[in-house]
Amino acid sequence: MNEAIERYHDGLAPEDRATCGRLAGAIERGLPSADGKVWHGHPVWFLEGNPIVGYAKRKDAVRLLFWSGRSFDEPELHPEGTFQAAGVRFTAVDQVDDEALARWLRKAADIQWDYKNIVKRKGRLERLK
Repeated sequence: MNEAIERYHDGLAPEDRATCGRLAGAIERGLPSADGKVWHGHPVWFLEGNPIVGYAKRKDAVRLLFWSGRSFDEPELHPEGTFQAAGVRFTAVDQVDDEALARWLRKAADIQWDYKNIVKRKGRLERLK
């Protein structure tokens, strides 16, 4: 795991550290070719420069976010923001469903919107896969 991500985890409360560690391990296994780093203050994994998945400690939970998650057809993932992102929130490590997470990660590799070029396209997203 990326050293900056480890430092991010070190700054968390024990329960949040356990949740983020479980998510990071699943992401590393599910997306082995993805590059993980701290981006805008939070762990995010990229495929070919395109953000795919990340998580962040919020006031009341750890939020797991898939940049193309609205296209996954997964009712557990809730829309976030104005583009194609969707996510789920965890308040305890035992809420992480490993089977669902593995399924979402497979979809994340197959279903992608081109966030890498969103500025170049003046805010318009195009589907990559």
